[in-house]
Amino acid sequence: MAAKRTFEIAFVGLKQGVHEFNYTVDDKFFVEKGDPDFTNCTANIKLLLDKKSSFMLLKFEIGGKADIHCDRCGNPLGMDIWDEFNMLVKLVENPDEMNAQEEDPDVFYISRTESHIDVAGWIYEFVLLSFPLQKMCSPEEMGGPQCNKEVLEKLKDMEVKEEQTNANQLWKGLEQFKKTKKVKK
Repeated sequence: MAAKRTFEIAFVGLKQGVHEFNYTVDDKFFVEKGDPDFTNCTANIKLLLDKKSSFMLLKFEIGGKADIHCDRCGNPLGMDIWDEFNMLVKLVENPDEMNAQEEDPDVFYISRTESHIDVAGWIYEFVLLSFPLQKMCSPEEMGGPQCNKEVLEKLKDMEVKEEQTNANQLWKGLEQFKKTKKVKK
């Protein structure tokens, strides 16, 4: 129960202005929330909460490291992660209705009667978004000792076969015109 409260911020007792919170999450945090496609993750989150009278601006600064698999060759790859995200949290009377209508994913509504805000879901989401879409070896490392040469060869063979198939299909459609022209004579 105490671990769950680690990510709750009691904002009611905070004075207006900027407040800093620091979190460190690892594989255990991600496994509890879902099945991540990385291992040995250590992410450090610096959260700056700027409290105003009717809203809060949260700035998440994500940094860390994780082991992933290269999308091209499948071998393990160490990766640095870093990114920044902003979240605007507004205090309103009808938060459920407002959240349903809100189109901006960076705006969230909570009730004026709330005293705590749980940032665990945002930390999870923002760390995942800190990874690049394509996780590959750098151009300097491609084909190097870290890469799986067998997989790279199969990819190259598949690429050649696809080019040949595409070339044959291009001319295949033209064959019917050739045949119809002969019939008309």
